[in-house]
Amino acid sequence: MGFVLQACLNGAREPGSHPSVPITPQQLAADAVECAELGVTSFHLHPRDVVGLEVLAGPEVATAVSVVRAAVPHVEIGVTTAAWIVPDPVRRAELVRGWAGLSAGRPDFASVNVHEDGWRDAAAALRDAGIGIELGVFHEEAARSLVDAGVPEGTVRVLAEVQPGETTRHAERLLDLLAPLGVPILLHGEDDSAWPVLDYALSRGLDTRIGLEDTLTARDGTRALNNAQLVKLAG
Repeated sequence: MGFVLQACLNGAREPGSHPSVPITPQQLAADAVECAELGVTSFHLHPRDVVGLEVLAGPEVATAVSVVRAAVPHVEIGVTTAAWIVPDPVRRAELVRGWAGLSAGRPDFASVNVHEDGWRDAAAALRDAGIGIELGVFHEEAARSLVDAGVPEGTVRVLAEVQPGETTRHAERLLDLLAPLGVPILLHGEDDSAWPVLDYALSRGLDTRIGLEDTLTARDGTRALNNAQLVKLAG
């Protein structure tokens, strides 16, 4: 397989939003094992605290990553730096920079959303921590901003996301804008755009992703059973 199929296991989904959304490190690890058995080698997850809230604090990030890594040791594991978790950009960058000392719990990469305040500081913090950067581009304005700013050192890919209600035409425009950057692009959709954009990405030979973060439904519109079923349907 010449492209990456990443499994995005939980995202910002709230506990109870779907019976199979993994929240705890052990649940994330169990899903990762099932997906790895299907050939997945890249995972994106959102660590949580004991009550299920998303966190960027080192102890919780380290626990989630290390438990998943122990279960699937030969894959890459990424997390998020989303601003909605820690809105203060200075504090967010401080927390991310602290991941340098997490040892076995240090993620391989983390996503940084280009439209968010302080994204360059978050990217620099990841670089300083020796963690790869996945640049999240959610719309054309963010794509233009990234082209103008240039790709930060340490970037492993651009994560191009087509929003709910948008079509593959939006994907085409994003790809056209991002093409001059010359870095790998992972293209994916969300909710009702997830499956059409995944198929479009595969037709273009691009990296893509699927999981309960991006959609709670199978291809036929019924509720997905779990992350493993979504990975199977993506194959």
